[in-house]
Amino acid sequence: MLVKKIAILGSTGSIGTQTLEVVDQNDDLQVTALAAGGNVRLMEQQIRKFRPSLVCMGNEEKARELRTLTADLKVRVTAGMEGLLEVATQPQSDVLVTAIVGMIGIRPTIAAMEAGKDIALANKETLVTAGHIIMPLAKKQNVRILPVDSEHSAIFQCLNGEDSRTIHKILLTASGGPFRGWKKEQLAMVQVEDALKHPNWSMGKKITIDSSTMVNKGLEVMEAKWLFGVEMEQVQVVVQPQSIIHSMVEFEDGAVMAQLGAPDMKLPIQYALYYPQRRYLPGKRLDFTKIENISFATPDPEVFRGLLLAYDSGKRGGSMPTVYNAANEYAVAAFLERKISYLTIVEMIESAMEHHRFVEQPGVEEILAAERETYEYLESRW
Repeated sequence: MLVKKIAILGSTGSIGTQTLEVVDQNDDLQVTALAAGGNVRLMEQQIRKFRPSLVCMGNEEKARELRTLTADLKVRVTAGMEGLLEVATQPQSDVLVTAIVGMIGIRPTIAAMEAGKDIALANKETLVTAGHIIMPLAKKQNVRILPVDSEHSAIFQCLNGEDSRTIHKILLTASGGPFRGWKKEQLAMVQVEDALKHPNWSMGKKITIDSSTMVNKGLEVMEAKWLFGVEMEQVQVVVQPQSIIHSMVEFEDGAVMAQLGAPDMKLPIQYALYYPQRRYLPGKRLDFTKIENISFATPDPEVFRGLLLAYDSGKRGGSMPTVYNAANEYAVAAFLERKISYLTIVEMIESAMEHHRFVEQPGVEEILAAERETYEYLESRW
């Protein structure tokens, strides 16, 4: 039996834990390295169950705590960016699952690709901010970028066996989040608890807030541009509240291919890990005799202005998507801490974009500098 060895960045988060559930269900997957931020207790449990030889924590204090808890095990515990790079390039692994949140994922992803690893990509920020670096590098290194996001996995599946040059349009579906059908005046009263109630998906806090503002969908549009080699204008966001159709591709002859399924992130995770093979996956199945309707709508541009700003950012390119992403990260963190109102999230993004000094072809250092400058600007204003 050929065993595929995987390393995971962000193993204690939503995608990371579900990836480990997939590993647990398949004897031919083996975990060799894990990385997480600060959840020491969960990381200890993961080490004891999956027995990686290398792990990384967000800082040295957390690493010391974990070393004490796992002193009886053969595992090396590292910390910080140095540790992330070590996990990403570990010689034993075949695939790196990038389930870490934020732009901290860019350097480890690049390092893994340079080391010849395939990437199971769940870190949006990598392509949103550095797609112009990542995609040419993948081609040069002859490594695969395998999307884990449900929407991008759906598009990837629809394109299997097709010529991507015949894409006319990508129809990127969205549930519409908890505020579908609301008016802007209603959003002024939204509290943290309201925004965290997603109707269909179970996700981490940050991505759940992003889903409610549809900023998440804006990031996905930019990501789709790079993954599938299309223009921003070729990606149309369609609200599909039942979350049955996960995305579609319209080809130049008018044919439309769609990928349907129950809302379960383990499907795209497993598909990425085994591509091009399919494996049995336990779980809920669609029963078409019980589906009364599948409906579609256009996102309200007044209510979901963050989505319009994403299109503007993606069309301008260069360093602007970094500013969009960084401003959103900062604003969502502030909202979760109840420091700003819900509508201020999008106001912060727009203000940061207007203030930014544009860089046409930013390298990694310039991307990270744009992130820092965006944070500093917002800290000075709010």
